[in-house]
Amino acid sequence: MMTGGRRGRRRALIIGLLVFAALLHVPAWAVIGRYASLEAPLDTSALIIITATIFLAWTLMLSQAIESVTRVFYARADLDLIMSSPVALTPVFSVRFAAISLSVTAMALLLATPFVDVLVFGGGLRWLAVYGVVIAIGLTAAAAAIAITVLLFRTIGPRRTRLVAQILAAIIGAGFVIALQIAAILSSGTLSRFAVLTSDAAKAYAPASDSLIWWPARAALGDTEALLSLLACGLLLLGAVTAGFSAKFADTAARASTATIITRRGSRARAFRSGSPQRALRRKELLLLRRDPWLLSQSLMQLLYLLPPALLLWRSFNDSSVATVLITPVIVMAAGQLSGGLGWLTICGEDAPDLVTTAPLPPSRLIRAKIEVVLLAIGVLFAPLVLALLFASLEQAAITAAGVIVAAASATAIQLWFRVQARRSQFRRRQTSSRLATFAEAFSSIGWAATAALALAIPTAALVTGLMTSAILAATWKLSPRRE
Repeated sequence: MMTGGRRGRRRALIIGLLVFAALLHVPAWAVIGRYASLEAPLDTSALIIITATIFLAWTLMLSQAIESVTRVFYARADLDLIMSSPVALTPVFSVRFAAISLSVTAMALLLATPFVDVLVFGGGLRWLAVYGVVIAIGLTAAAAAIAITVLLFRTIGPRRTRLVAQILAAIIGAGFVIALQIAAILSSGTLSRFAVLTSDAAKAYAPASDSLIWWPARAALGDTEALLSLLACGLLLLGAVTAGFSAKFADTAARASTATIITRRGSRARAFRSGSPQRALRRKELLLLRRDPWLLSQSLMQLLYLLPPALLLWRSFNDSSVATVLITPVIVMAAGQLSGGLGWLTICGEDAPDLVTTAPLPPSRLIRAKIEVVLLAIGVLFAPLVLALLFASLEQAAITAAGVIVAAASATAIQLWFRVQARRSQFRRRQTSSRLATFAEAFSSIGWAATAALALAIPTAALVTGLMTSAILAATWKLSPRRE
């Protein structure tokens, strides 16, 4: 996905990943450097923090695994070739299950390496056991994802499984962090997750020190018995799931592939809608966004992370606290990132470019209609949050609305400047078309979020960051292939 299928980019990708991993050591040291000296036996607070961190990693791996299994069901398009080959199907799909578990675990190991290096440097070689814990939870996450997806398919059918699986992947990936933040807001009025994990209430409900719940934490500290037990459980669970579902996977996947192309029988024919060609194009883009099979899972997590700031706003709008100021940059950044994805789908991701080109509209009207769809979708999603801010501060609501509009327009403009015709199914590989556009979109969202936050606190500084972000956009336009 990251190389875009081009072999020449593999070396650059490896170098980039190594540099990224090296830079991750800085935040890793700041986050967990002080915990490197921990030794068994741990107190209850330390056990809770380590166990919660491991569970968070497991939920993220489970979310990614569910997404991977769902794509195997619906997006591979190679079932006819496999089922007509002279090999047994059970080993083939067993290998695919193993590949999913390996890919999820490998990515987790890559991201965990800087943190393990910091722990080993500060606390000794015993922290290398964390790698074993990551492998164990990766195996269990892959097994759980396979079981959940297949059971969903057989329970609610192929048409609903794709949607429900995407929602589950997004909720599982963000749910634990959001739940901790909501608990922190309700208990202490802050967004700090550690305030909940180290509270007296968490200690009161914590099990005894010899409970099985603490085995992952004990294994991370070098307990050989706990580590071997976790690895054995992970292997047994993945083996059981593979043996139980791989034999029936061919039939399940074939039904899923058929369901993606069969239209619903017995549906009533709808009357032809009259209107201008531009209106028809807007309706077509909105309909495609609603029907996009992967847009929900790719965008829902961004929206879910707005729930804690929204709750903090609801609790604080009658208070004079400045905590609500933090909500503005979160909303602005989310609007920019989501606009970039929607902009790519509408402007670049066109499966029938020849049909659209032959529409009785000039090219400028076509592009205008697509941009209007992106801005309309962003307006519908973020208008409720801006309206809620009116109860807290009219000034903050106005600044947030302006930030959302500018961030969305900037991200959409970047997609317009660097547009390259592609199919909508290539959404996951959109970053490979232009590295400059990818970084410009990220810096634009960050810049406008910082500008909006500073506009509420230090207006003079907001002017500086606004000019810097505008300069980034101007340089991006200057370097873009579409500036003519």
